[in-house]
Amino acid sequence: MIRLRRALLAVALLLGLAGAVGVAGPAAAAETDIKARLAAVPGLTVIEEQPVAAPYRFFILSITQPVDHRNPRAGTFQQRFTLLHRGTDRPTVLHTTGYNVPEYAFRSEPTRLIDGNQISVEQRFFTPSRPARPDWEQQLTIWQAATDHHRIVQALKPIYSQKWISTGASKGGMTSVYHRRFYPDDVAGTVAYVAPQDVVNSEDSAYDRFFTKVGTPECRAALDAVQIEALHRRTELVARYQAWADANGRTFGIVGSADRAFEFMVNGTTWAFWQYSLQSDCADVPPPSASSDDLWAWLDLIFGVDSNTDQGIEPFIPYYFQASYQLGYPDIKLPHLAGLQHYRGQDRAQSYIPQELVPRFQPLAMLDIDAWVKFAGQRLLFVYGGNDPWGAEPFRLGPGTRDSQWYVAAGANHGANIAKLTPAETATATAAVQRWAGVSAPAASLAAPARIASLDDRDPVMDRRFNR
Repeated sequence: MIRLRRALLAVALLLGLAGAVGVAGPAAAAETDIKARLAAVPGLTVIEEQPVAAPYRFFILSITQPVDHRNPRAGTFQQRFTLLHRGTDRPTVLHTTGYNVPEYAFRSEPTRLIDGNQISVEQRFFTPSRPARPDWEQQLTIWQAATDHHRIVQALKPIYSQKWISTGASKGGMTSVYHRRFYPDDVAGTVAYVAPQDVVNSEDSAYDRFFTKVGTPECRAALDAVQIEALHRRTELVARYQAWADANGRTFGIVGSADRAFEFMVNGTTWAFWQYSLQSDCADVPPPSASSDDLWAWLDLIFGVDSNTDQGIEPFIPYYFQASYQLGYPDIKLPHLAGLQHYRGQDRAQSYIPQELVPRFQPLAMLDIDAWVKFAGQRLLFVYGGNDPWGAEPFRLGPGTRDSQWYVAAGANHGANIAKLTPAETATATAAVQRWAGVSAPAASLAAPARIASLDDRDPVMDRRFNR
């Protein structure tokens, strides 16, 4: 009995000391051990852990994936992803980026709404998640990528056993829907932001109609005028472009020349303006009388002069390949530029991939996705920006879609989200996300958990404008 009392006293002293100096008790120890639990997952590697605001932990991970899920003997590659760990007792958000994965911690909107964990996955073929000897047509398909996500869910569900939902924005939103199409039961619901759905690639008149209605007539006229003026100054500005490229180690091998890259940049400025700017930014559009310095600065701000160089294109070649192969790519007419363009009709996805890649377009891929959404989709939530050109051809709900919602945030751009909807729409959409995730919210408030500046002030979708 004396020995038992001494043992209990020793434990009590240890627990008291642990509390005094911040050593984890039993419950905290289980959470602290999450790194070891991750490392024990077959095929998973913990690359690093970065410091992050409590109560979160943030890991950069990789997992071994077959380069061809239909032929496991074809080899493997390492797919990078990140984990923002909140707790194994919390629901989990599968965040599909569609591109590279950011190497910093952030909370997507659904992660904030359910106070959950977040797994953000880098799309296959985006460096460094690329096979050593890639077979683009065989290995870079929407099904192969969806199966990557399926295997990650399978690998981590034994640890994160509460409900899962998926999300993504732009191409990441598209990717989240493709994953649901092929593996509908992996997650309980999907929130897809500003995700285009180019069902019939050869029919793009919706984009042309969009550009005749977006914003005010005065803003549309100003944007047309600045494009026309830029092409009138082609000789001067192309020479400037080439000099800038030479000074900065930039080349134009993929697009073909500084002249072609310049025209494609001018073509894209109106699209880029509405994608990333607001109606209020129309006041900053240079008039035709602006100096060439001001015109050049505006082109760089809105589109980015580095975007059409080899160095600017290379990170996005997997996207342009997929657009040429399965996803489709918008072809807008730009009638006001017809007499000034040297390469009319050539500003297509195929112009942004190396010539040795010649994808054979698969027209049935998006028709299949469209049919699934309209006739078998469940628990889908789509959000679009009213002024975002990518929303001109959106996903649409159909007669067989169940427990799903579709919204447009008036006046919003490519950064549209649930918070930018009307208060009533925000409440309804938030309630659906929380219900799918198995989260109970107080009836009086559907607000997100406490804001964490270091996690909530970054927007990976909008950041791409400045990282290209």
